Amino acid sequence: MKIEFHERYLKKRFPLRISRGEIRGGENLFISVSEGMLTGWGEMAPGASEGAADVAEGRAQLERFCAQGLDGAIHDIWARAHSAGVGACALAALDIALWDLRAKQAGMPLYRLLGLARRGVVSSLTVGINPPEVVRERVPLLLDRGAKALKIKLGSAEGIEADKTMFAAVHEAATGSDAVLRVDANGGWTLADARHMLAWLADRGVEYVEQPLVEGAEEQLPELFSGRALPIFVDESCRLSTDIPGFADCVDGVNLKLMKCGGITEALRIVATARAHGLKTMIGCMGESSVAIAAGASLSALFDYIDLDSHLNLDPDPATGAPFEHGITLPADQPGHGGSLYA
Repeated sequence: MKIEFHERYLKKRFPLRISRGEIRGGENLFISVSEGMLTGWGEMAPGASEGAADVAEGRAQLERFCAQGLDGAIHDIWARAHSAGVGACALAALDIALWDLRAKQAGMPLYRLLGLARRGVVSSLTVGINPPEVVRERVPLLLDRGAKALKIKLGSAEGIEADKTMFAAVHEAATGSDAVLRVDANGGWTLADARHMLAWLADRGVEYVEQPLVEGAEEQLPELFSGRALPIFVDESCRLSTDIPGFADCVDGVNLKLMKCGGITEALRIVATARAHGLKTMIGCMGESSVAIAAGASLSALFDYIDLDSHLNLDPDPATGAPFEHGITLPADQPGHGGSLYA
């Protein structure tokens, strides 16, 4: 196999503020894995909690591992890389590229190679933490883009009254549309605030709340789950399939991200484990281009909820392959996952 690395700066059209801070863009690492005339593409969006804080660290991890060879099945390669300490986001890039290559070698779209259909539910488009006047400008742009679901980031450092003010601005701006409203607190609430906000948001028609409590506070989930006013999904608290049994009886669903779990291989295990425990499933994203989004979209038939929208907030997207049609993020209907980096 021929392996090449490519670095690109991904600038966000609109900065994204969540409970942990503001993101304006960042360097991503792309990997191409070739055999003969065919090439598979993968992508890493760095993250310290995902095992590689920047492109240089992720690239060094992958170069060390790939120097040992990539013989064997993808599941075996994933297990060796994970055991060798390759960070989840770096492993995701390699894993995505290998699945893309194998699907191209089979002459099949990746979703079909995995036994899935080219379908999915509507993808949320994200509304970051912003002052009400910014929200009132931003939401109509998302609706004009075709959004049928809005994910509203709450957990403001200014407290739940600021969250309520911002949510009210979103609700006002979305009035008259058919967009459903969802909330992601990114672990920004205390237990008491989370209990209060679940009830407050339920009265205003919100569909679910994601990661109400900070990662590491999972022991508080049973108390929040009891008598909850809205379904609770965990995101940062769920990184691998082995995490799920520990909280399966006190959440309604899990949100996986390819950068958190190490790619498609572990994503399939997370979905299977969640389903075995009777949980709903969701797939989200980090600061990814159309390459990683296309890989996630190839799995979209497996999920109850989808948040694959980061590529829509890039200026520009350095890649192609994840069309957004009628509110749904889909993979391109071609061999592989459909995503590739522009030359």
